[in-house]
Amino acid sequence: MRYFIQYIFFLLGMVAIGRAQQRPYYTQYIMNNYIINPAVAGIENYWDVKASHRMQWVGLQDAPVTTYLTIHGPLKKSAYDNTTATGFKARGENPRGQAYWRDYQAADPHQGVGFTILNDKTGPLNRFAAYGTYAYHIGLSPTTNLSAGISVGITNMSLDASKLNFGTTTVDPAVASSGTLNRLKPDISAGLWLYSKDYFLGLSAQQIVPQNISFSDNTVALTNGRLIPHLFLSAGYRIPISEDVSFLPSALIRYISPLPIGFDVNTKFQYQDLVWLGASYRYQDGFAAMFGINLSNTINIGYSYDIQTSKLNTVSKGTHEILIGFLLGNKYGDWCPRNMW
Repeated sequence: MRYFIQYIFFLLGMVAIGRAQQRPYYTQYIMNNYIINPAVAGIENYWDVKASHRMQWVGLQDAPVTTYLTIHGPLKKSAYDNTTATGFKARGENPRGQAYWRDYQAADPHQGVGFTILNDKTGPLNRFAAYGTYAYHIGLSPTTNLSAGISVGITNMSLDASKLNFGTTTVDPAVASSGTLNRLKPDISAGLWLYSKDYFLGLSAQQIVPQNISFSDNTVALTNGRLIPHLFLSAGYRIPISEDVSFLPSALIRYISPLPIGFDVNTKFQYQDLVWLGASYRYQDGFAAMFGINLSNTINIGYSYDIQTSKLNTVSKGTHEILIGFLLGNKYGDWCPRNMW
């Protein structure tokens, strides 16, 4: 029993063959960088709500399933005019054309807040987390902003002992009757986000405080599990191709000791402020295709499909992820984010 539980933590990412991590992967984080970096909270002039559901490695029994809901916005909205260049649809003109970016100005100093609910399930293990976020944004120059943010919350790690598989049809009744073992832990994340009309650069740390974790009762026991910090460095650049099309390359580097450094490379093509297509490569893991559409100045949706290049592709039918966004209090009529392109 002791060795089996240790194997579960092995899968959780303590020492992983598949370059696993204790925090879930996301493909469409480029559409919601707040899920990676708390400094993004309040970056727009409205409340941004995102709901995501990710089914990883479809076809593999007990594969990860991740669902989250995030909401963030400014405590006080900017006092610019009641309409903007993206608040109307002039026929034949791109509201996100070069004239719009030429007039871009850094936001006034302001505060942002946010909230996250997340559930990540893999086999008998389940992680539920809830966080509150505070961020502050300041202008460094007429076109450049810097924000800093911190998230504080709780994480509940649970192990369903009835789902433990010992490779036999006979399971010790004492183990099966242990039920679900829960461990509640505090959790802290922090980040910095530098952004302008042409680029962004972010640095964040999740699970900042390392903590020991154990599941134990009279039957199941483990005392050497450990939650470790996750570091993320992200960057992106906006390259106008024409008046209507922008090319948006970006990258994410992650570091989780003692695992090797991992990284993603993303490309995104956006047509006006209406629709976008993208692709992603995750080092030693696979490729992804993704697309999204802004249905109105209130609703947007995105979808991605991942194909594994590792040995998992022999049993996996890919990974599906859907993202739905709502722009609340968007009285200025923006169809897409101003600072999170």
